[in-house]
Amino acid sequence: MSVNERIPDYDLDEMLVVTAPEQLRALADPLRDTLLELLLERAATVTEMARAVDRPKSSVAYHVNLLVDVGLLRVVRTRRVRAIEERYYGRVARTFYVGALSRSEDKQVVAAINGLAQATAESAAAHAADDLRCTLVHARIPVEEVRNFWAQVQELARRFAQIPRSGDQVYGFVAGLYPTDAPTLPDADPSDAVNRAVPADPSDVP
Repeated sequence: MSVNERIPDYDLDEMLVVTAPEQLRALADPLRDTLLELLLERAATVTEMARAVDRPKSSVAYHVNLLVDVGLLRVVRTRRVRAIEERYYGRVARTFYVGALSRSEDKQVVAAINGLAQATAESAAAHAADDLRCTLVHARIPVEEVRNFWAQVQELARRFAQIPRSGDQVYGFVAGLYPTDAPTLPDADPSDAVNRAVPADPSDVP
């Protein structure tokens, strides 16, 4: 199986901040989200994308044209095949980041885009086959550290998306960072710092 050393095989911006209502609605559609995901691998024609998602070419063409119209896809190159010009489409950016929203209807659209929920459905078979790798950790940290850590996670996700393609299995990578009501220990008593400096006697443990 061939391996692409450059992932994807066309130039694109690292990030596009999305705030326009038509772009948000485009991202909320599952099929369009899948098409955008496919184009993280390489540029593709409508025919190739239709074959990948097992949908009629006319249906995929409609969604591709919509993504082009709202500025999320573009033609990155063309090829002449027997007097017909084939268009290869690519994303305008590697990451689409939802910016600050003012309209309540836009916030409702974004709220429906839940990658963790999608990952739960996708990973059910892997969980049943004991082939699911996952971890869940809670930590009480300041919001500044949340931003710093999430930037590192996004960089890891970009690295994952750029791994050269080979093999026969597609793997999913999901990450989430969200506020919870998980319990947390109270702040430590400062006087305990002295006690912690002295190793505990095992015989003192009840």
